[in-house]
Amino acid sequence: MQTTILTTALETMQTTETQVIDNVVETVGQEVHHASTVLSAILTPIRDAIPSLIIALIIAVIGFVLIKYLLRLLGHAFSRSSMDHIAAGFIRSVLRIVLYVLLAVIVLSVLNVPMNSIVAVIASAGVAVGLALKDSLSNLAGGFILLFAKPVKQGDTVQIEGTIGKVEQIDILYTKIVTPDNTVVFIPNGKVTTAKIVNYTEKETRRVEMALGIAYESDLDAARKVALDVVHQHPLTVAEPAAEILVQNHGADAIELLLRVWCKSTDYWTVYYDLMEQTKQAFDANAIEIPYHKVEVHLSEN
Repeated sequence: MQTTILTTALETMQTTETQVIDNVVETVGQEVHHASTVLSAILTPIRDAIPSLIIALIIAVIGFVLIKYLLRLLGHAFSRSSMDHIAAGFIRSVLRIVLYVLLAVIVLSVLNVPMNSIVAVIASAGVAVGLALKDSLSNLAGGFILLFAKPVKQGDTVQIEGTIGKVEQIDILYTKIVTPDNTVVFIPNGKVTTAKIVNYTEKETRRVEMALGIAYESDLDAARKVALDVVHQHPLTVAEPAAEILVQNHGADAIELLLRVWCKSTDYWTVYYDLMEQTKQAFDANAIEIPYHKVEVHLSEN
């Protein structure tokens, strides 16, 4: 009897262990199948996308190389042409941006990104960027106006927004001006197009005007002859239009003369300072008095 009970208990235990093992095996099998399904769902798109990724990478590399080569080729072509250096640099800057944006669109299309999505993203980004960078867009539009209208060009001496200097470069957003003391000033293109621009070198020649004073006791004709001789002897003045000296005013202390002489625009300040010094020396050499403000005091014996 005891043997029978023991045998029955052993059989029951074996059956329970077998069921537990079967349950464990079944559970592990289900987990392995689930993990395999998840990995397959992840890896299958990646595996399918590998050819597109490789093609997109190849197109991106080739595109970068071609863009750099094209920009370098354009740079050489512009340097050999008569195109203004500022216009050439501006065109290259704009073309660089356009080509890189076009390359990005091509790469995204190869990756099977829907064009509708690309257009929507570009449009949304354009609106956001336009709102955030409205001043910069104004400067960009100003750059195009400066490029085509050409109120200034490289090497011109101009006055813009109270700044006087030589135009060195017109970039996409800013105009670079170097002042006579070698200070660099960047003025936004939007302000350049709306500001009053004084171009001192647009014309080939420019008139120098100087105020000269002589004493009332001095010979007016002699003073005029001496000043004109100084002008004619200066190597940077031009014969036409002819120089002239006019009586501008009868001042409290002197007869005020106005000397007008023409020279090349690039020689303006050299001629101005030279004549300022040389007329003084010539007047002194010919006993023509240059008066200064004097106060006469009369004392009465009473």
